[in-house]
Amino acid sequence: MSFLKDKLSIFTKTELPFIKRYQESDRVYTFLFEKDKDLSWNEGQHGLFTITHKKMKDSIRPFSVASSPSEGVVRITTKIDEEPSEFKKALLELEEGMRIKMIGPVGSFYLKDETPRLFMAGGIGITPFRAILKQLEAEGNRGGKPSELLYVDSQEAHLYKDELDELARDTSIDVHYLSTRNDMYSYIDEFITSHNNNAQYFVSGPKSMTNYLKEKHISKRKIKKDAFRGVE
Repeated sequence: MSFLKDKLSIFTKTELPFIKRYQESDRVYTFLFEKDKDLSWNEGQHGLFTITHKKMKDSIRPFSVASSPSEGVVRITTKIDEEPSEFKKALLELEEGMRIKMIGPVGSFYLKDETPRLFMAGGIGITPFRAILKQLEAEGNRGGKPSELLYVDSQEAHLYKDELDELARDTSIDVHYLSTRNDMYSYIDEFITSHNNNAQYFVSGPKSMTNYLKEKHISKRKIKKDAFRGVE
């Protein structure tokens, strides 16, 4: 039934009033929108967002929802370069009260059981995991199963770091801030030794992360990949 619900949600459209934006780090911005009372999603899902105040050729973009339903807002975080796309220019033009449309939620990248979990994020791929950790915090860590977050950022910017540290304390989830994939692989090896196929592996990052798990003979059904890939 959850699979059918995920598919049908593509037909759900919601208007979201803009609240505010702020800069997370160099070239990375967060945008907050009011949550409609009837809108809900599973932590880790994404939406298809449509700009309505400006006509453009490609007015729809997918973004992970970086907030949990318990927060009462829809949050998206994205990189915006010095020469942004027309869509991202329009995002920066949003003023309080202006509306965008969200189609969805979409995707199956969310928690469905209480097995131990290894979360693997690369760069901006941290956004769905912020939502997951916020929901775990709201639900009291959902059984308290052993969970770890491996967050690789070669620039060592590590978005949401202060917030993630606080969430780690509240949920007993170990968060590791890494700068190279080789560092990540060492932690993966340790986790596999402890849990092997009795765990779930969530990947939001380069394909090499998934490939490494497969090389370690982790069952495909134990690996959940964030199918969403950000675009300009």
